[in-house]
Amino acid sequence: MAGHTIGREGILRSEIIIALSHLLDDPVNICRRNMHQTFEMLSELPAGSAALVDSDLLPLLVNKLESELEDIQVLILDTLHYCLKIDVVQALSAGAVDILKRKLTHPSVEIRSKAAYAIMQICVPLAGKDRVCQEEVVPLLIQLLEDSDSEVRANAAGSLMNITITTRGKYAAYHAGAIPKLLSLVNDSQSRVRLNCLKALTTLSEAPEGRNLLLKDVSLIQGCLADSSEAVRRAATIALQVIQWKP
Repeated sequence: MAGHTIGREGILRSEIIIALSHLLDDPVNICRRNMHQTFEMLSELPAGSAALVDSDLLPLLVNKLESELEDIQVLILDTLHYCLKIDVVQALSAGAVDILKRKLTHPSVEIRSKAAYAIMQICVPLAGKDRVCQEEVVPLLIQLLEDSDSEVRANAAGSLMNITITTRGKYAAYHAGAIPKLLSLVNDSQSRVRLNCLKALTTLSEAPEGRNLLLKDVSLIQGCLADSSEAVRRAATIALQVIQWKP
Protein backbone atom coordinates (compact mmCIF):
# COMPACT_ATOMS: atom_id res chain seq x y z
CA MET A 1 0.00 0.00 0.00
CA ALA A 2 2.74 2.46 0.96
CA GLY A 3 4.30 2.09 -2.47
CA HIS A 4 1.71 4.47 -3.94
CA THR A 5 0.55 7.92 -2.88
CA ILE A 6 -3.06 6.81 -2.47
CA GLY A 7 -1.95 3.94 -0.24
CA ARG A 8 0.22 6.21 1.88
CA GLU A 9 -2.62 8.66 2.33
CA GLY A 10 -4.89 5.78 3.34
CA ILE A 11 -2.39 4.64 5.97
CA LEU A 12 -2.16 8.16 7.35
CA ARG A 13 -5.95 8.46 7.54
CA SER A 14 -6.21 5.15 9.40
CA GLU A 15 -3.74 6.33 12.06
CA ILE A 16 -1.91 2.99 12.36
CA ILE A 17 1.63 4.39 12.68
CA ILE A 18 1.77 3.71 16.42
CA ALA A 19 0.46 0.18 15.86
CA LEU A 20 3.16 -0.43 13.25
CA SER A 21 5.83 0.88 15.61
CA HIS A 22 5.12 -2.04 17.94
CA LEU A 23 7.00 -4.16 15.39
CA LEU A 24 10.26 -2.31 16.09
CA ASP A 25 11.36 -5.13 18.39
CA ASP A 26 9.74 -8.00 16.50
CA PRO A 27 12.07 -11.04 16.48
CA VAL A 28 11.36 -11.77 12.80
CA ASN A 29 13.67 -9.79 10.50
CA ILE A 30 11.25 -9.56 7.57
CA CYS A 31 8.55 -8.05 9.82
CA ARG A 32 10.88 -5.30 10.98
CA ARG A 33 12.18 -4.75 7.46
CA ASN A 34 8.66 -4.38 6.04
CA MET A 35 7.70 -1.99 8.83
CA HIS A 36 10.76 0.20 8.22
CA GLN A 37 10.12 0.14 4.49
CA THR A 38 6.57 1.32 5.16
CA PHE A 39 7.86 4.14 7.38
CA GLU A 40 10.40 5.16 4.74
CA MET A 41 7.73 5.30 2.03
CA LEU A 42 5.40 7.26 4.31
CA SER A 43 8.16 9.73 5.14
CA GLU A 44 8.48 10.67 1.47
CA LEU A 45 5.19 12.55 1.88
CA PRO A 46 5.47 15.75 3.96
CA ALA A 47 2.37 14.65 5.87
CA GLY A 48 3.96 11.25 6.44
CA SER A 49 7.23 12.55 7.84
CA ALA A 50 5.25 14.98 10.01
CA ALA A 51 3.11 12.10 11.31
CA LEU A 52 6.21 10.08 12.24
CA VAL A 53 7.66 13.08 14.07
CA ASP A 54 4.36 13.83 15.81
CA SER A 55 4.25 10.21 16.97
CA ASP A 56 7.61 10.77 18.71
CA LEU A 57 9.25 8.00 16.70
CA LEU A 58 12.52 9.76 15.89
CA PRO A 59 14.23 8.74 19.17
CA LEU A 60 13.22 5.11 18.60
CA LEU A 61 14.45 5.14 15.01
CA VAL A 62 17.74 6.79 15.95
CA ASN A 63 18.43 4.21 18.67
CA LYS A 64 17.66 1.34 16.31
CA LEU A 65 20.62 2.39 14.17
CA GLU A 66 22.85 0.80 16.80
CA SER A 67 21.33 -2.66 16.70
CA GLU A 68 19.55 -3.23 13.39
CA LEU A 69 20.67 -5.20 10.36
CA GLU A 70 22.64 -3.25 7.80
CA ASP A 71 19.90 -3.08 5.17
CA ILE A 72 17.40 -1.91 7.80
CA GLN A 73 19.85 0.76 8.95
CA VAL A 74 19.78 2.11 5.39
CA LEU A 75 15.97 2.31 5.53
CA ILE A 76 16.13 4.10 8.88
CA LEU A 77 18.63 6.63 7.54
CA ASP A 78 16.39 7.24 4.52
CA THR A 79 13.44 7.84 6.85
CA LEU A 80 15.50 10.20 9.00
CA HIS A 81 16.43 12.13 5.86
CA TYR A 82 12.81 13.22 5.45
CA CYS A 83 11.97 13.52 9.16
CA LEU A 84 14.95 15.78 9.89
CA LYS A 85 13.45 18.31 7.51
CA ILE A 86 10.56 18.54 9.98
CA ASP A 87 12.32 18.37 13.34
CA VAL A 88 15.96 18.13 14.42
CA VAL A 89 15.33 18.62 18.15
CA GLN A 90 13.90 15.12 18.69
CA ALA A 91 16.93 13.56 17.04
CA LEU A 92 19.37 15.68 19.04
CA SER A 93 17.61 14.80 22.29
CA ALA A 94 17.89 11.11 21.42
CA GLY A 95 21.68 11.31 21.06
CA ALA A 96 21.63 11.17 17.26
CA VAL A 97 24.99 12.92 16.86
CA ASP A 98 26.88 10.33 18.88
CA ILE A 99 25.21 7.45 17.05
CA LEU A 100 25.67 8.99 13.60
CA LYS A 101 29.29 9.78 14.45
CA ARG A 102 29.96 6.05 14.78
CA LYS A 103 28.23 5.38 11.47
CA LEU A 104 30.68 7.71 9.68
CA THR A 105 33.30 4.94 9.89
CA HIS A 106 30.95 2.09 8.89
CA PRO A 107 32.33 -0.33 6.26
CA SER A 108 29.24 0.25 4.10
CA VAL A 109 29.64 3.17 1.69
CA GLU A 110 25.87 3.66 1.68
CA ILE A 111 25.67 3.95 5.45
CA ARG A 112 28.67 6.30 5.63
CA SER A 113 27.15 8.52 2.96
CA LYS A 114 23.68 8.65 4.49
CA ALA A 115 25.07 9.22 7.99
CA ALA A 116 27.14 12.16 6.71
CA TYR A 117 24.03 13.56 5.02
CA ALA A 118 22.08 13.25 8.28
CA ILE A 119 24.87 15.14 10.07
CA MET A 120 24.61 17.85 7.42
CA GLN A 121 20.87 18.17 8.13
CA ILE A 122 21.39 18.17 11.89
CA CYS A 123 23.89 21.02 11.50
CA VAL A 124 21.33 23.39 9.98
CA PRO A 125 20.14 24.76 13.38
CA LEU A 126 22.63 26.28 15.82
CA ALA A 127 21.99 23.57 18.42
CA GLY A 128 23.07 20.92 15.91
CA LYS A 129 26.24 22.82 14.97
CA ASP A 130 27.17 23.16 18.65
CA ARG A 131 26.49 19.50 19.42
CA VAL A 132 28.59 18.28 16.49
CA CYS A 133 31.51 20.41 17.67
CA GLN A 134 31.00 19.22 21.24
CA GLU A 135 31.00 15.57 20.16
CA GLU A 136 34.20 16.12 18.11
CA VAL A 137 32.66 14.97 14.85
CA VAL A 138 34.59 17.52 12.76
CA PRO A 139 37.85 15.50 12.53
CA LEU A 140 35.92 12.48 11.25
CA LEU A 141 34.19 14.58 8.61
CA ILE A 142 37.57 15.85 7.47
CA GLN A 143 38.81 12.28 7.15
CA LEU A 144 35.79 11.48 4.99
CA LEU A 145 36.92 14.12 2.49
CA GLU A 146 39.40 11.44 1.38
CA ASP A 147 36.74 8.74 1.01
CA SER A 148 36.75 6.81 -2.27
CA ASP A 149 33.04 7.49 -2.79
CA SER A 150 32.07 10.90 -4.19
CA GLU A 151 28.73 11.04 -2.34
CA VAL A 152 30.50 10.51 0.97
CA ARG A 153 32.96 13.29 0.10
CA ALA A 154 30.14 15.63 -0.96
CA ASN A 155 28.11 15.01 2.20
CA ALA A 156 31.15 15.41 4.45
CA ALA A 157 31.97 18.72 2.75
CA GLY A 158 28.33 19.76 3.05
CA SER A 159 28.39 19.06 6.76
CA LEU A 160 31.53 21.16 7.16
CA MET A 161 29.87 23.89 5.10
CA ASN A 162 27.04 24.07 7.67
CA ILE A 163 29.23 23.66 10.75
CA THR A 164 31.66 26.41 9.78
CA ILE A 165 28.97 29.07 9.69
CA THR A 166 29.59 29.59 13.43
CA THR A 167 32.84 30.87 14.93
CA ARG A 168 33.17 27.71 17.01
CA GLY A 169 32.71 25.56 13.92
CA LYS A 170 35.20 27.62 11.90
CA TYR A 171 37.97 27.13 14.42
CA ALA A 172 37.14 23.47 15.06
CA ALA A 173 37.53 22.81 11.33
CA TYR A 174 40.56 25.08 10.94
CA HIS A 175 42.50 23.46 13.78
CA ALA A 176 41.59 19.98 12.52
CA GLY A 177 43.22 20.75 9.17
CA ALA A 178 40.11 21.17 7.02
CA ILE A 179 41.45 23.83 4.63
CA PRO A 180 44.16 21.76 2.86
CA LYS A 181 41.75 18.82 2.47
CA LEU A 182 38.99 21.03 1.08
CA LEU A 183 41.39 22.78 -1.30
CA SER A 184 42.50 19.41 -2.67
CA LEU A 185 38.90 18.74 -3.75
CA VAL A 186 38.07 21.95 -5.63
CA ASN A 187 38.93 20.04 -8.81
CA ASP A 188 37.06 16.86 -7.84
CA SER A 189 35.36 15.03 -10.69
CA GLN A 190 31.93 15.50 -9.07
CA SER A 191 30.44 19.00 -9.17
CA ARG A 192 28.59 18.56 -5.86
CA VAL A 193 31.89 17.88 -4.11
CA ARG A 194 33.47 20.96 -5.70
CA LEU A 195 30.48 23.14 -4.80
CA ASN A 196 30.29 22.11 -1.14
CA CYS A 197 34.06 22.44 -0.71
CA LEU A 198 34.04 25.97 -2.12
CA LYS A 199 31.17 26.96 0.18
CA ALA A 200 32.99 25.51 3.21
CA LEU A 201 36.18 27.33 2.23
CA THR A 202 34.20 30.57 1.96
CA THR A 203 32.94 30.34 5.53
CA LEU A 204 36.38 29.28 6.79
CA SER A 205 37.93 32.34 5.12
CA GLU A 206 35.77 34.56 7.32
CA ALA A 207 38.22 33.76 10.13
CA PRO A 208 41.48 35.75 9.81
CA GLU A 209 43.60 32.62 10.13
CA GLY A 210 41.58 30.89 7.43
CA ARG A 211 41.84 33.87 5.08
CA ASN A 212 45.61 34.09 5.54
CA LEU A 213 46.05 30.42 4.75
CA LEU A 214 43.77 30.55 1.71
CA LEU A 215 45.47 33.61 0.25
CA LYS A 216 48.53 31.44 -0.33
CA ASP A 217 46.55 29.06 -2.57
CA VAL A 218 44.00 31.43 -4.08
CA SER A 219 45.02 30.33 -7.60
CA LEU A 220 43.37 26.96 -6.99
CA ILE A 221 40.03 28.67 -6.42
CA GLN A 222 40.58 31.05 -9.33
CA GLY A 223 40.77 27.98 -11.55
CA CYS A 224 37.16 27.19 -10.62
CA LEU A 225 35.97 30.35 -12.38
CA ALA A 226 36.08 28.33 -15.60
CA ASP A 227 34.24 25.33 -14.14
CA SER A 228 31.63 23.59 -16.30
CA SER A 229 29.02 24.06 -13.54
CA GLU A 230 27.41 27.49 -13.19
CA ALA A 231 26.80 26.88 -9.47
CA VAL A 232 30.48 26.08 -8.93
CA ARG A 233 31.56 29.17 -10.89
CA ARG A 234 29.24 31.32 -8.77
CA ALA A 235 30.54 29.76 -5.53
CA ALA A 236 34.14 30.35 -6.64
CA THR A 237 33.37 34.01 -7.35
CA ILE A 238 31.90 34.48 -3.87
CA ALA A 239 34.80 32.60 -2.25
CA LEU A 240 37.35 34.83 -3.96
CA GLN A 241 35.48 37.97 -2.92
CA VAL A 242 35.54 36.87 0.72
CA ILE A 243 39.13 35.60 0.71
CA GLN A 244 40.52 38.69 -1.00
CA TRP A 245 38.39 41.17 0.97
CA LYS A 246 40.30 44.07 2.46
CA PRO A 247 38.96 46.38 5.18
